[in-house]
Formats: sequence, C-alpha cells, structure tokens
Amino acid sequence: MRSPGGWRSRRSGRVKDIEAIARRTAGEIALAYRNGETDPVAVTEHFLERIEDAKADRIFIAVMQERARREAQAAAERFREGRPLSPLDGVPIAWKDLFDTSGAPTTAGSSLYRDAAPKQHDAFCVANAAAAGMVTLGKLNLTEFAYSGLGLNPHYGTPLNPNDRQIARSPGGSSSGSGAAVAAGLAPCAVGTDTGGSVRIPASLNGVVGLKTSEGWIDKTGMVPLARTLDTIGPLGRSVADCVMLDMVLRGAPVTEARRVDLSGTRFVAATNIVLEDAEQAVLDNYDAAIVRLEKAGAKVERRSVKALEMASRMTASHGSLAAAEAYHEYHDLVDGPDGGKIDRRVTHRILQGKAMSAHDLQSILSERAAAIAYLEQELADAFLLMPTTATTAPEVAPLEADDEFFHQVNLRTLRNTMLGNMLRLCGLALPTGRDGDGLPTSILISGLYGHDVRLMSAGLEIERLLDGLFEPTWMRA
Repeated sequence: MRSPGGWRSRRSGRVKDIEAIARRTAGEIALAYRNGETDPVAVTEHFLERIEDAKADRIFIAVMQERARREAQAAAERFREGRPLSPLDGVPIAWKDLFDTSGAPTTAGSSLYRDAAPKQHDAFCVANAAAAGMVTLGKLNLTEFAYSGLGLNPHYGTPLNPNDRQIARSPGGSSSGSGAAVAAGLAPCAVGTDTGGSVRIPASLNGVVGLKTSEGWIDKTGMVPLARTLDTIGPLGRSVADCVMLDMVLRGAPVTEARRVDLSGTRFVAATNIVLEDAEQAVLDNYDAAIVRLEKAGAKVERRSVKALEMASRMTASHGSLAAAEAYHEYHDLVDGPDGGKIDRRVTHRILQGKAMSAHDLQSILSERAAAIAYLEQELADAFLLMPTTATTAPEVAPLEADDEFFHQVNLRTLRNTMLGNMLRLCGLALPTGRDGDGLPTSILISGLYGHDVRLMSAGLEIERLLDGLFEPTWMRA
C-alpha cells in the first residue's frame, strides 16, 4: 500500500522510501522487488508521477501510462508467484522516439509525424525488453531524424539538461531525451541510437553511462533509420552493469558473457592527436585523473598519436560525410518535397550536404574507411582507445539558437571525437569523470575494435569501479 512516506512492504511491514529505491540502478531496483522492499507497480507509479511533474522539461514526447501500468501489474504478479522473467523484470525503461512501440506513433522528433497512427507492433529490441518484463514508460525527445549532436528540437522543444536549471544547456544529441531522462531521475534507464555519437554525447553532457554497440550487434528492425551503415543501438543508464544487462535484454540473449576483469596489464592507447584539440581545461583535467586511476590499477596506458584518426578525419574533409550521403538517400523525398520547409532548417542543411556529394566521393569514403579500419586494427591490436567523450561540457542553448553558423561549428566540435568511432567501426563506452567549475559533467570514452563489445563491457565494469567517487550523479540530487 502507498503511504505519505512510501510503500509498505508486505514482508516486513516497514515503510520504504520509494524515492530512495527509485534512485538506485536498474539492477538494484529489480533486486528490491526480489527482496520484497517494493514492487513494480509502486516504482512505476513513482516514475509516472515524476514525469508528469517534469512535463515542462520537454524530455518525453509521449508518456504511455496505460501500457506502463499494465506491464507493471503483470510484473508484480510474477514476483508474487516467484517467477520473474529476467534480471530486469519490472524495471521501467524509456525509448528514443525512433523505436516503434505498440500503442503510440513514432515521430522521429518531426512535426510531420506528430499525428501519425499508433504503431501496431514493437520494434525488435522493444519486443525483447517487453519479453524480459521491462515496463515501457514512453517515448523520448530527440533531434529531428536523429541528425545532430546538440539535441535541439524546434517542434517538441529542447529537453532540459538537468545539470543546470538556471541556464538552458544542450542535453546532447541526438538521443537528447534519453540522456536527460536518466540524469533527471525520470527513468532508471533508456535506449538511444548512435550514428555519430548520439548515445555517447548525451551520456557525456548529462553525466550518465552510455554504450555504443558495434554495427549490427543489436537488430534495428522497427527503428527509423538515419544512415543505415552507421546506425547502432545502445543503452543509457546509471551504471555499466545496467548497460550490460540492457545490452543482453535488447539482443534477446538469455545471459551475458561480460564479466568484470582485472585491468592489470591491460593495454590502453590514449590518443594525443585530434581528440584533445580545443578541449576545455576541466575536461582535460578530469580525463587525466581518470587515466591516473587506470595506471594505479596496473593498466598500461600509452599516450601517443593514432594515425587512423588522421586517416578518418582527412577522408571526411576531402569527400564529405557518409552519414550525410545516406541521410539524403533516406530523406530526399522529404527535404526536396513540399514539406521540406517544415523540417528543422539545421537538419535540412546537414542532409543536403549529402545531395552535393558525388559517386566518386561516396566510393572514396567506402574504400578509405576500410583502409583506416584495417590500419587501426594494427595500431591497437588488443588495446582499448581512450579520449574525452566530448571536448567541452554542455554549451548554452541560446547562442546556438541565435546563430546557425555558430550552431554548426559547435555541433561539429561536439561530434568530432565520437564520430571518429563510428567511421572506424568501434564500439564505445562513455563514463562520467567529474564536473567542471559550473557543475557540468565531463566524460571519458573507452572504445574497442568492431565486435569487441563483450571485452569492452567487461573492462568497463572494472573501470567504473576505479572511477568511483569522481562524480556525483545528478539523479541523486533530484
């Protein structure tokens, strides 16, 4: 039963503070169900109430109360009968509005689809989460068509970055609502997509954990595409362990092979070229502090130039963006059609860059990309690649809205480090490293070669332990 102080445990009769339980990681919330501290109905109602109270923050596009309550009730019954479906049964989750969810339209952050018919079926990964007993809270805001690293949206409003309630700051993009929802305590975990940094950047600017998986690691059926070659799916959560379990759930895997490992002797390459340019001092200081902790644990960190980063950067400078070429192929009917003027002008600008590319440009990118990936495999061998996730903390929104040229400059700088990972086919894990003088989060990006997702998650579990104490989560302050 609910009471002013929280939920009364049937097992012990003690009053438990729902707010305190809701601040735990997703895995710990599920454990609270198993321990009889609370149940999925009480926790789901708590999050629905928080979401309602935070409507003005523009983080959710659609709240799916009916579905959430139905799924929470079913989960509560399973726990009463002692038959939970998975380690995350009954845990609330929210989805970037690129994923089809039965009972709601998929807007892709565009006003063109605001009044679209509700979807009849879940996307593949949404269905997997439902089969694992997770509770869908709703659909999260994003950059229109997922094409920006800053997260601004003129149609549904730009989500509030909860790290600064005085000055509106970028929540990162394109999975802006996904990062903001977790940081603001509106959901213990969320799912986004990453084509050029769209999971890792919101993780960085909001101060949460974000996992970019390898191309093809998680099935994209039922997801609105941007650039089909580069599009990937990834979780955002309060811990690496949460992201590991979510990765398992999203793939529909019965177990995860990721296990925390001793990092003594593990090789890391901390890139010194490109990724540190124009970085803010607090970003560099906190990045260095994180590396020191790795070294004290016995990890071998090599600080050196990585030629493959130069190769990828030159490729884009010479021929354009693979994401732009594929985005124009995907959306040419819209941007060149009568509804083109209804699309965010900044998104249209980037898509039309793909229209200007030649067949020679595209083929050059494909061949040079393959060469850069092969070279990086030789450069890294069994090492992980380190860099700051973003060179800056969350920029103010007002100057970005006032000047399109400035917006594009900041957008490219924000995307620079993460975009290299997409072009080089890396998987990546973004972890908070601390805050700057204004209380804004900083982040380190640990990347692994294509297909090394399990190795990356295993290392990430230990890296997170080593970084403990460097960062106080925003949702703990809510």
